[in-house]
Amino acid sequence: MFDIKWIRENAAAFDAGRAKMGLNPLAQDLIDLDARHRAAQTELQALQSRRNEASKAIGVAMREGRQDDAEALKAEVAALKTKLPEEEVRARDLAAQLDEFLAGEPNLPDAETPEGEDEDANVELRRWGTPPDFDFNARDHVELGEAMGLIDFETAAQMSGARFVILKGALARLERALAQFMLDTHTAEFGYIEVSPPLLVRDAALFGTGQLPKFADQQFRSTDDRWLIPTAEVSLTNMAAGRILDEGDLPQRFTAHTACFRSEAGAAGKDTHGMLRQHQFYKVELVSIAHPEQSEEEHQRMTRCAETVLERLELPYRTVVLCTGDLGFSAHRTYDVEVWLPGQGRYREISSCSNTGEFQARRMDARFRPADGKGTRFVHTLNGSGVAIGRALIAVLENHQRADGSVHIPSALRPYMAGLETIGPQS
Repeated sequence: MFDIKWIRENAAAFDAGRAKMGLNPLAQDLIDLDARHRAAQTELQALQSRRNEASKAIGVAMREGRQDDAEALKAEVAALKTKLPEEEVRARDLAAQLDEFLAGEPNLPDAETPEGEDEDANVELRRWGTPPDFDFNARDHVELGEAMGLIDFETAAQMSGARFVILKGALARLERALAQFMLDTHTAEFGYIEVSPPLLVRDAALFGTGQLPKFADQQFRSTDDRWLIPTAEVSLTNMAAGRILDEGDLPQRFTAHTACFRSEAGAAGKDTHGMLRQHQFYKVELVSIAHPEQSEEEHQRMTRCAETVLERLELPYRTVVLCTGDLGFSAHRTYDVEVWLPGQGRYREISSCSNTGEFQARRMDARFRPADGKGTRFVHTLNGSGVAIGRALIAVLENHQRADGSVHIPSALRPYMAGLETIGPQS
């Protein structure tokens, strides 16, 4: 969320950042609205001050026997009492309009983010591994799982509707193994603190990370006005909300394995086959609360953590930097790690690692106190999948399949699978 004072002082930079994303200039409209709000506040304060002065003057006039003056002052105070509520409403409405505008504006891209309209303009940075060259007709994860009798979309649809799945036997265990492997890697090797966070949150938490108000239609809401988290980013990042941290405590790194829930509004007809886009899925999330001068280094580090997971799973991937037209609402720079899926014959996103700068921190008032003790500054927040478990499961099945329909289990997962080396029918 932006500081209107910053926009007043950096109007050209604000509009230039919007232009990179293909958005129209907005700075002057916001500045004009802010000016009207400040003028209304000034008028309200002047009326309140005059009311107080006139009220005091009534007593003086009456003590001095100036009855006509006292009556005139009483009439003025009565008129002010009528006008003041109207001015209060006007000032409050202008403030709400300004807040609504500012809350709905996306973060600006950083200077290094490439310009472009959509994902076609994303820039590939590196690749790891070679997509498998099968000497048989490869199957996708749906064919593999159903042939094994371990994946069931039909029963899931009967109880929950479309975009749900039931995993059984070895596939259910493989899903659990992936989560355990990722958590162990991120905590033991990369220094993240494991957290078991709430899956239901209030409005303020989703507002803080940028899902509200603009993306309310993409969330699931409970009957008591809480929200099911679309990602553990919400819960983990909000652990810093409203707090003032010590500079020496930065960075703070958290990881969590949670269910995630997304209504996927607006995604009708997109990726409806199989497990790629579900209403309920599991993910291991990474979140960093960082010092502003260290956030870019932290961003590179986080991305490398996600890449390492895929390398240990022996999954080919590529890493791209998103262009301005493909950035998420809160991010000012994002690296997507895309895993190779033989069933689609293309790379698909399995982890988005984003640096939001101080955008989220402003929305949730997350700050730190510099070591010199002078004032406070907003932290920088970063988030990334470490990685999406459902898509990792798809990738393992499709990349490690064999001609007989069985699936080779990567060595990194075998300790979590009781030493099992392959999955076959009814494993």
